[in-house]
Amino acid sequence: MKRTIIDASQLELTDKVVTIKRVTKTVKGGRNMRFTALVVVGDGNGHVGAGLGKAIEIPEAIRKGKEDAMKNLVKIALDENNSIPHDFMGKYGSSTILLKKAPEGTGIIAGGPARIVCELAGIKNIRTKALGSTNKQNVVYATISGLSQLKTPEQVAANRGKSIDEILA
Repeated sequence: MKRTIIDASQLELTDKVVTIKRVTKTVKGGRNMRFTALVVVGDGNGHVGAGLGKAIEIPEAIRKGKEDAMKNLVKIALDENNSIPHDFMGKYGSSTILLKKAPEGTGIIAGGPARIVCELAGIKNIRTKALGSTNKQNVVYATISGLSQLKTPEQVAANRGKSIDEILA
């Protein structure tokens, strides 16, 4: 999967924490506690990214997760009614997510992790269904993977050497 690098400094990004987990490592002297934060950032206009931050304190883990998410921003193709151009299935690990195009007024019909990604990407109308594993981290990455692989009718027409009318017919 080819990713284009997006300059995060020029975007008005908002962030949401999807999950915070306490992880422990048993060592000779006892247990070491750390926190892992899964953070999604987006500008509400077709750019979204997710990142994982790990630290001893929660605020530091969130900050690191946000920085990681900014490094992994992807551009998403949206259609005229702020939905996706076509249906698609995103995959990451053992999680699969079905992304379905929806007409104006549908809203975001999605589970927690997928809903956060869609909201921050600026999608207003979409239906999703998580299939396979519903691990939050894998669902977020599967959603971003699926959304980043969407193509607009213009891109498909250019690849095939046809007009947009022939593609949409």
